[in-house]
Amino acid sequence: MSKDSPIATDDVKAGTVPDCLRCCKPVALCVCDGVETIEARTSLLILQHPQEQDRALGTARLTALHFADAVLKVGLSWPSLSKALGRRVHDPSRWAVLYLGSAKVDALDTDRAIVAINRKGEVEANQRAILEDIEGIVLLDGTWSQAKALWWRNAWMLKCQRVILGPRQVSRYGKLRKEPRRDGLATIEAAAMMLAGLEHRPDIEATLLASFERMLAKYREAQVTMPELAPRPKPRRDYRRRKRA
Repeated sequence: MSKDSPIATDDVKAGTVPDCLRCCKPVALCVCDGVETIEARTSLLILQHPQEQDRALGTARLTALHFADAVLKVGLSWPSLSKALGRRVHDPSRWAVLYLGSAKVDALDTDRAIVAINRKGEVEANQRAILEDIEGIVLLDGTWSQAKALWWRNAWMLKCQRVILGPRQVSRYGKLRKEPRRDGLATIEAAAMMLAGLEHRPDIEATLLASFERMLAKYREAQVTMPELAPRPKPRRDYRRRKRA
């Protein structure tokens, strides 16, 4: 059963900073006035882990706002791609799921930035034909471990085409949000890279990254006067089994 939960201002932790009703970010970080609608042929589905609703630095909702038909769902599992998307998908194999896992483009014999791989993590043959046939993209929004949880909880993703990315530069987050690997990207950066590459449209990447840069600039400005916007460290969980009395 799907564990969807609607995104609204009540979903984020209450604070002293009011939120924008559209992007759910603190108004000091809102860039909605500059969000430009992008017409793309490739559909976009963003699955967000429930614990990854970062109201300050998260980019999932900002990404979705750029596309009229983009779908953003919060949850852990869905019965199928169709259920997650909210409409029937006739051929899931024509949808790509971006999941890096342990795979790295640098370790593969390819110079492509977007690489389709099989279940063994090997480069698929006929890369151009596979990527040109993609009609939709599934992005997993969350930390490394959260993305892994989404991947393993949704077996239907194995029916889709798995892809990985080999970005030429590190995430624009910089020191604001540390990525565990050099090829780790913000959701909006991954969407920009994939959609621009699949559709051969650098304008898509330019538009999305411009929004991201504006958001980061506002965050850096607000850090000085609004320390409450800084991400709070997550408490460590003790997974050790308690001894029985």
